[in-house]
Amino acid sequence: MIKSSCVMGSSFLSSSTEGPHIIIFDGICNFCNGSVNFIIKRDPKGIFSFTPMQSDIAQELMEKHKIEKVELDTFLLIKKGIIYDRSDAALEIAKDLTGFWHLFIIFKVLPKRLSDSFYNLFAKNRYALFGKRASCMIPTPEIRKRFLE
Repeated sequence: MIKSSCVMGSSFLSSSTEGPHIIIFDGICNFCNGSVNFIIKRDPKGIFSFTPMQSDIAQELMEKHKIEKVELDTFLLIKKGIIYDRSDAALEIAKDLTGFWHLFIIFKVLPKRLSDSFYNLFAKNRYALFGKRASCMIPTPEIRKRFLE
């Protein structure tokens, strides 16, 4: 299991997953943090909530949904009780963003094995390409409400 190094509480965990779509991401990855900011800017309705994988909430959510053997390079989306990971998570998120991002759903025609192989190659090299932080990002007060705590 991933150790918690982010300062986040665990008062969130309702019995329903019908509410916000929850994105679990690597909180120390610069690319991942940039992706969260990218999603926030293109999600004016606020349907996505976020929690770093290193948080207690993420650990509780993964346990609740029986998500096992997850590494920091795995990007997760919990949407209406369905778990999406890696490339499927990214494509599912793109469907709900403003702008032309929903067009990326065309990549769903690719076999998951192929799209995940591209995802895995990028994920393996993301720290070398974009760097990482010593700790999780601290959101500004206006976007803090989008983070589960």
